[in-house]
Amino acid sequence: MSDVILVLNAGSSSIKFSLFPAERLPARHELLCDGQYEGIGQRRAVHFIARDGAGAALADEHLAEGTSHEDALAALLRWIDGRFPQQHLVAAGHRVVHGGTRYAEPVRIDAAVVAELRRLVPLAPLHQPHHLAAIAALARLHPTLPQIACFDTSFHHAQPAVATSFALPRRLTQEGVRRYGFHGLSYEYIAGVLPDVLGRAEAEGRVVVAHLGAGASLCAMRRRKSLATTMGFTALDGLPMSRRCGALDPGVVLYLMQEKGMSAAAVSDLLYHESGLYGVSGVSDDMAALLKSADPRAAEAIDLFVYRIGRELGSLAAALGGLDALVFTAGIGEHAAEIRRRVCADAAWLGIELDPTANDKGGPCITRQGGRASAWVIATDEDLMIARHSWALLRQPGAADPAMTKRTEKQEPS
Repeated sequence: MSDVILVLNAGSSSIKFSLFPAERLPARHELLCDGQYEGIGQRRAVHFIARDGAGAALADEHLAEGTSHEDALAALLRWIDGRFPQQHLVAAGHRVVHGGTRYAEPVRIDAAVVAELRRLVPLAPLHQPHHLAAIAALARLHPTLPQIACFDTSFHHAQPAVATSFALPRRLTQEGVRRYGFHGLSYEYIAGVLPDVLGRAEAEGRVVVAHLGAGASLCAMRRRKSLATTMGFTALDGLPMSRRCGALDPGVVLYLMQEKGMSAAAVSDLLYHESGLYGVSGVSDDMAALLKSADPRAAEAIDLFVYRIGRELGSLAAALGGLDALVFTAGIGEHAAEIRRRVCADAAWLGIELDPTANDKGGPCITRQGGRASAWVIATDEDLMIARHSWALLRQPGAADPAMTKRTEKQEPS
């Protein structure tokens, strides 16, 4: 019997998961399986897929319509037991988007942690409620299993105060109204592999990482620490995203409420669900679909996305005092060569000289040798970071002995 760690990322209608060995610090090549449940809580059958560490299919099934998050988690635990009978589950690590000012590193989940995470729901309404729902459901299904929260905000806690402050009255700053930054687990992973990919000297220099996916942001790093990032108080700020607006004059919100009579809930829905690539294009929120579309509105959405990346890249380069390397990661960053091409073309003034052949092949280095700055494509791995944090936290003095965790089905948490 060998120990394993379950990594969970719960969304509004999905649960993504992965499973890593826990006998030693988890490694990327040791991934046992990953997959997801899609369509939870919707009027259709829930789709369950799972793959092994090499990407080969392990499961492709449909669950009944109306399956809840708890139903899906129960099915997942049963599937793991059946598929990996010699594996002993010792912990579950959760991606949690917002940790506020309190959590600068991962933490073992207890009632006090849950209460604090509930308080932060208004700052991450798209994500936090679903993380909490998964935590509560798993506590009912497996009460003795240690659960660990790993925060997307933690990586940015090292930023100087000048980078996190708004020009608001101090009483609001003291209440926690400040810039937090997100996608920290992705940035932490990239920071960890930079020396292996770029070389030690360049990795410690002035680096901007572009996490471009359904959610998108940029992070300026020096010595592989976060100095500034494009997201702020919430995950709405910065770049336009699949359905989120990105940076917005706060006067627009006042106008919508005062002149258009929109409620706070209606404005929130507009900014989180109806804007971004989808709102501008009216076609799709998927970059691959927009790049294939002949609709001029799709081209306008792409133009705005690339333009805003260029603007924010210039701002972060100014914060760093120059640029040594630009790294693309996440779904768009890793797979959309055309977006990388256009971003690099706009960043020629920073010394980036694109190698078109290398870019079309996906890198890792996509710039010509001899340029003042280089550009790279590096695949991110947030799940691995969660597994590693969970493994490390389990081994801290005072942590419960994983061997003592034994599942008790359907018991209520204390």
